Amino acid sequence: MSDNLLLEKQLCFRLYSLNKLMCRLYAPVLKELALTYPQYLAMLVLWQSPKGISVKDLGNQLDLDSGTLSPLLKRMEAQGLLTRVRQAIDERVVIIKLTKEGIALQQSAEHIPAKMFAVTGLTPDRLLSLNQELDQLIANISD
Repeated sequence: MSDNLLLEKQLCFRLYSLNKLMCRLYAPVLKELALTYPQYLAMLVLWQSPKGISVKDLGNQLDLDSGTLSPLLKRMEAQGLLTRVRQAIDERVVIIKLTKEGIALQQSAEHIPAKMFAVTGLTPDRLLSLNQELDQLIANISD
């Protein structure tokens, strides 16, 4: 067997393992906020969108299709974090807006990035460099 087929030489496996590990590290922190990791990612976008955002735009930013995003948003709406309203001009467009509870949750989440950064063992400069390298990789392999 050639070396290029060894599991430990596969970039995809490293990324897969890292993703699983990060999700496990986030789980107990997010549990305190009653959020799953995908819900947390949605909240990050929503906190940056005080006037609301369309489901389509949210899906584009998170790279999620409507079949995945709709149930996620429905659960978050049931939790009282957001509302979904059809646009009067074009009823096909659904706008997501945070409720007061959703907005208030941001303050409770402020500590999360620093806490997650602390477990990486990276310096701020190395994290910036790694993010740039990953952004470049994403750009290289995107359609």
